[in-house]
Amino acid sequence: MELREKLALLADAAKYDASCASSGSKSTRAGSVLGSTEGMGICHSYTPDGRCVSLLKILLTNYCIYDCQYCVNRISSDTPRARFTIDEVVQLTLQFYQRNYIEGLFLSSGIIQNPDYTMEQLVEVARRLRTEHRFGGYIHLKTIPGAAEELLAAAGRWADRLSVNVELPTPADLVQLAPEKNSTEIDSAMESVQERIQENKSEKKAGFRIERFAPAGQSTQMIVGATPTSDRQILLTASELYQKRQLRRVYYSAYSPIPHADARLPSKSPPLVREHRLYQADWLLRFYGFQADEVTTETGDNLDLEIDPKLAWALSHREYFPVDVNKASKEQLLRIPGIGVRSVMRILSIRRHHAIRVEDLKKLRVSWKKVAPFVIVADRNPESKQLDQLQLKDRIVSRQKQLLLFEPEITFSGEL
Repeated sequence: MELREKLALLADAAKYDASCASSGSKSTRAGSVLGSTEGMGICHSYTPDGRCVSLLKILLTNYCIYDCQYCVNRISSDTPRARFTIDEVVQLTLQFYQRNYIEGLFLSSGIIQNPDYTMEQLVEVARRLRTEHRFGGYIHLKTIPGAAEELLAAAGRWADRLSVNVELPTPADLVQLAPEKNSTEIDSAMESVQERIQENKSEKKAGFRIERFAPAGQSTQMIVGATPTSDRQILLTASELYQKRQLRRVYYSAYSPIPHADARLPSKSPPLVREHRLYQADWLLRFYGFQADEVTTETGDNLDLEIDPKLAWALSHREYFPVDVNKASKEQLLRIPGIGVRSVMRILSIRRHHAIRVEDLKKLRVSWKKVAPFVIVADRNPESKQLDQLQLKDRIVSRQKQLLLFEPEITFSGEL
């Protein structure tokens, strides 16, 4: 098979893996002569400071010995198969970088022969890029559960980020649709990576000169909608992973129906907005001080698809409002719908100098129509009297829709 055909197949197969953001890599490796984690290029991923970076995102092969029912690359699938050699991946990465198409590599794979053999192949790609070509750009490797400890150690040595996919939200889901995979084995791989990252940080803090180990941390991915598991359970699982394994990100990937699928799988994808709401809820867990069991409403275990989860929480807890922006704590300000983390920090800074009025909030470019019912400011705000109205949700939703001439593509800025 021609290299171009392989690339078409294996790049397309990699699109189902969402956990490929390059956030966390802050500097290019010392001594590098090729590649950078700091430049600009064709944009595919976003870093925490807002930069767009491009990654060559491919699978080493879309052949897999496992038969996970939700996966298009499962062994029983009739999808066309392809496999890159190690040299082909290395050369593609270098050639794409030299043409300014990419700034890094995201490499995953189906399981070939066994976890150790597959992990060896992935690690060898990264090793050759780093040592033979002195490639200093971003590299993200998918970690294979069940692979030997020494292979995980080598992966973290050459890669900026590692990821182990939990695949599905609960162990029961995994037993149902991917019985060959083991949740305990997946967690063990995560724990091993976590321990090495912490050990590396501790030794570096103590003043030892050591090689970096996965400086951008580790991430994971959950498929949403392949099972009836609720958003509440999905967020509880994500929260546990953040706390227990100190993950940098949990990615949520809406299930995509595949040909000749198992009868237990849904025939349609979940609404894209559900994936979007989960990311918003995830943001609340990580940056706004919310707990996983707070984010879903009292009337159901799934997120409201009409409004963002922060607004949904506020409407369900009106006794908490209105909040006086001139007196409230940082934690209280973070719970106000329409005010994001950066705006909260600006509010705390501004009110040291003068009382905050409606005009000040509007200058911060917060969504005043969304914020107004929930705040008290230094001047008159008649909107706060509408807080007890039963139709408040409908009014806010209708206001938002009036601003839209066309239905936008789903995006998320982090401001809730």
